[in-house]
Amino acid sequence: MHELDLHHIFQLGLILVMIAAGITAFAKKLKQPYPIALVIVGTIIGLANIPVLEPLKDFITEGEVFNFVIITLFLPALLGEAALKLPFSHLNENKKPILALAFGGTFLSFLIIGFSSIWLLGFSIPAAFVFAALMSATDPVSVLSIFKSVGVKRRLATIIEGESLFNDGLAVVLFNISAFSLITYLDLGLLGAGHGLWEFVKVISLGLLIGGLLGYGFSRLTRYFDDYPLEIIFSIILFYGAFLLAESFEASGVIAVVVAALIFGNYGSKIGMSPATKLNISNFWDVVTLLANSLVFLMVGLEITRINVAEHWGLIFTAILVVLVARSFAVYGSLLFIKNIPVSWKHVLNWGGLKGSLSIALALSLPRDFEGREEILILAFSVVLFSLVAQGLSIKPLISWLGVNKKEEGYQEYEALIARAHRYETGIEEINKVKKNLFITEMVSDSVVDEYEKQRTKLHNEINALFHKHPDLRKKQEIALLKHSLYAQHEAVGHLLKQDIISSEVAQQEQDLITNKIVELEENS
Repeated sequence: MHELDLHHIFQLGLILVMIAAGITAFAKKLKQPYPIALVIVGTIIGLANIPVLEPLKDFITEGEVFNFVIITLFLPALLGEAALKLPFSHLNENKKPILALAFGGTFLSFLIIGFSSIWLLGFSIPAAFVFAALMSATDPVSVLSIFKSVGVKRRLATIIEGESLFNDGLAVVLFNISAFSLITYLDLGLLGAGHGLWEFVKVISLGLLIGGLLGYGFSRLTRYFDDYPLEIIFSIILFYGAFLLAESFEASGVIAVVVAALIFGNYGSKIGMSPATKLNISNFWDVVTLLANSLVFLMVGLEITRINVAEHWGLIFTAILVVLVARSFAVYGSLLFIKNIPVSWKHVLNWGGLKGSLSIALALSLPRDFEGREEILILAFSVVLFSLVAQGLSIKPLISWLGVNKKEEGYQEYEALIARAHRYETGIEEINKVKKNLFITEMVSDSVVDEYEKQRTKLHNEINALFHKHPDLRKKQEIALLKHSLYAQHEAVGHLLKQDIISSEVAQQEQDLITNKIVELEENS
């Protein structure tokens, strides 16, 4: 019976992966943000009565299953991958806005939502601050996927990603204190406030310490190996080990993973990883996170439909308004004294602070007998659905409207010249192709082609002048050209190997050299 259960669970899991992969592929083909598509389709599947999918829905929407999959199975991977690829130099350059948002902004949002929930939503003190902790965490996955598709500035993407990596950890700590210790601390008065502050500092400090030690230890370990499959395994052990070890010491697993991955991705890659290893580790986690994100957002859509929102529309509308107002105070307030942050960026950071799967997973982890649990679930799920669908779909037009996705200077002019040059190139090819079929004389075709070639030469001169005016633009084009050339070389070596012209050892050696050059180009671009 146990074997049958495991077999059935595997079948359900595979069906879920197939549905998630299909929706993700379709959304990517249409160049739309796939997390939002998954949530919408998941909600539709959850509301529709599809007999074949009923066992899947029942399995996924069990609170314990959802909580385990999101927090224990996927969260360490998602946080680890994001921190692994975040250059410390980028983080350091933007430390002021990131720290202001992640700590000052999150705590301000926590207080505003907490007190507003007591006053406007009628929650008890613990329930109010549990809800506040859930709504203070931002989910970067959706908004970052949109940022990438519209080419938003790297610095802005770094700020929102850095904020979300650290504020997730802070929100989890605030949630645990609010859910399990707040009443005790309140009863103790001033002494309780001291205990609460100590607990807060201890949980974060222990998380930093555990993550730092493990990240440093595994980074040193990579010096003794030049074997990327083994080093990928090291990264898996590091992310999950840091999370579980920190949780076993009642520290912040989220902060431990982020710190460990930051050290491993920066210090570890510098002292112990070849460029080929770095690229392969990055590619591995790209696959893992795409799968994890696809499943997470589909599960969120399925889970949301299990909550009965009837007769709660007034509370839901009020809760959404409270969360939006608190986020506005958090962003504009915490960045008030931070220089070099354009107002348009603040608008994007404000509206782009989406809520996601972590909020739902934490809400479901509340004990069954927790006072106000059902109301918290209804409001948390409603805010997350509004956030992912309404804010998620409107952030892209907002970014375009604010001009945050403007290309570097000269790029638009370059695109216009390229488009015109391509037109003339295509025109010449078409004339040469059809002139025989149409019995066009050389005199006629040459006169048209000559005119096109004059225009093409003129455009080439204009492009060269543009490159002299904007050297960075020329460098980007050179890098793009070199990368295409290197990919073709990599494929050519593989072709020689398939034909048994060269040995696998020589092929591996040559492909590693090519991969190293590709990584160097990406790091310098």
